[in-house]
Amino acid sequence: MAFDPHTLELLQFTKIREMTASYCFTSLGKERAHQLDRIDSLEVLREEILLVTEMVMGLSLGQSPPFAGLSDIRVLVRRASIGSQLTAEQLLQISDTLVCSGHIYRYRMKLHESLMTLSDLLAPVEDFSLTAKMIQGCIDPRGQVLDMASTELAAIRSKISVIEEAIQVQIRKIISDPEIKKILRYPNATFSGDHCVLPIPANHRQKIQGVVHRTSSTGDTLFIEPARIAKLSSDRSVLKAEELREIGKILRRLSSEVGKIATPITFSVEILAHLDLIYGKAKFSIDFNMVPPIVEKGTLLLLKQARHPLVEDLLKKQNFQNDGDKERRMIVPIDVTLGGDYRLLVITGPNTGGKTISLKTVGLLTVMALSGMHVPASAGCVIPKLDDIYADIGDEQSIEQSLSTFSSHISRISEIFKRVGSKSLVLLDEMGAGTDPVEGAALGRAILDGLGDNKCLGMVTTHLGDLKTYALDHDFAQNAAVEFDLETLRPTYRLLTGRFGKSNALRIARRLEFPIDLLKKAHRHLKKKRKGKRLSKLQREKEEITKERNLILEAELEARQKEMLARQQDIARRRENEKIQALHDFRMNLKAGDVVLVQRFDKDGKVVRVDQKRWQAKVNVGLGEWEIPMDEIFPPEKTN
Repeated sequence: MAFDPHTLELLQFTKIREMTASYCFTSLGKERAHQLDRIDSLEVLREEILLVTEMVMGLSLGQSPPFAGLSDIRVLVRRASIGSQLTAEQLLQISDTLVCSGHIYRYRMKLHESLMTLSDLLAPVEDFSLTAKMIQGCIDPRGQVLDMASTELAAIRSKISVIEEAIQVQIRKIISDPEIKKILRYPNATFSGDHCVLPIPANHRQKIQGVVHRTSSTGDTLFIEPARIAKLSSDRSVLKAEELREIGKILRRLSSEVGKIATPITFSVEILAHLDLIYGKAKFSIDFNMVPPIVEKGTLLLLKQARHPLVEDLLKKQNFQNDGDKERRMIVPIDVTLGGDYRLLVITGPNTGGKTISLKTVGLLTVMALSGMHVPASAGCVIPKLDDIYADIGDEQSIEQSLSTFSSHISRISEIFKRVGSKSLVLLDEMGAGTDPVEGAALGRAILDGLGDNKCLGMVTTHLGDLKTYALDHDFAQNAAVEFDLETLRPTYRLLTGRFGKSNALRIARRLEFPIDLLKKAHRHLKKKRKGKRLSKLQREKEEITKERNLILEAELEARQKEMLARQQDIARRRENEKIQALHDFRMNLKAGDVVLVQRFDKDGKVVRVDQKRWQAKVNVGLGEWEIPMDEIFPPEKTN
């Protein structure tokens, strides 16, 4: 099941797909990057994130996958499997990919022992070197079928070469005749198709016996093939036809060889496409200093020092363009917790303070994590395995439906409530805006009640002061505010959980030298309506409770991380033990005639005799037979 498409559009996940694709090496990986979406299985999702983590480790160790030559040959291979004849160029393309597959096969053998999941992913990739060499032995890099492709082709081309030499001899004789030299338009022969012709003036046509193959545009020049050459040209045409038939046989034979192994080739290409996607995700992770998220079954969502990747990318580009400027703009990370003590976060604060970007950051990073990606944040981030994410962000006035901004938001929220569940994350921006403040606040409270009843995770932003008290009266909700610096009159973009935002209008007005008498009147009007003391008291009480619960949450998270690390180490040990046992069983069951890889020679050999008591075997390698300890004997490398 895919993510809600409208939400992905609002969160600009398409740009994340594009950025991931830009890091991939091949069209195969780029295609998969453009299709990134929610991974349904928790086990598969965890494995995908672990694969990206291991690829990051591999790249740091200088073990970058050798993708050179890889291309999407699946359609060509499918055509070969049903008996179609491929062209020389298509077979070369297949050959390049088969060579790449062999390089990946050997790349897996050299992977660091800690990269077990990556090694397991590549285990089914086969080495198709024999087929690749067969193609390369018949077709040169320019796509020309070589003489050595078959004895018949070599013989035909030899005959053609003899005839062509004879044609050249005859031509040289003809044009060396003084009489002929006088009438030639220019001193050399030329070709009309496969025919060697001489340029003769039309009024001297009778002086050359032969066939006219074409005339000049003016009709003054005739291009004549001399009669003594015509027979040779006819013989060459016959041989050329034979050559084409033989080339067709060779291409059909090579196509048939590809068709025989179409299934394993296609399977290997699919794995290499996945590997390229993982490579793209890992390069993206490295460039943006990302971390692997912990994905759990529960409802806990914990982001530490989370950064919006698109904002960070924009600031990087701006800083690069303004490299000479002293002031460099840096992204402000945020900390967000949901699903522990509270499921709903009500964010308040001034315009341009970062409320909307906080929503987008949480939404986008959650989508990235559930798509098997790393996230730009600090280590220890936890993302719950959600069913879906729903967002209503920004001004979405619908001209087509003649809906106002308010109506558009209500329509969208109505759709969300039809689909929302306890395993959903809901992001609502400027809730209750666009209508009468009193009615908007009442509607906003009803929406918050609905989110609470559905037991989903949620983040909402609002300007309505009446909604600041909602979190104080409901245990499942918590306030948050974006910080505002009164000295600089600028937002800091920091998200402060456990506080409610203030407009700070009067304090800003004082700094801007607003008339003092009008400012005093504003304070008197404010005192009549404000319930600030009650809010502050309730807020302090809630903050104390939150601090205690956060300490408990941190302890639980640390225990969970230790448990996950122990589980990963246990899996790695189990896989290593399985490999050791499989190798031991292979050596115990060795018999004469078996093909093995001898480590000291790095070559395959054939077993002549096995001596289990002495734990060694006599193996024929090359031109000699050698007594080899069992510890130096391994299964042979795969070949098609």
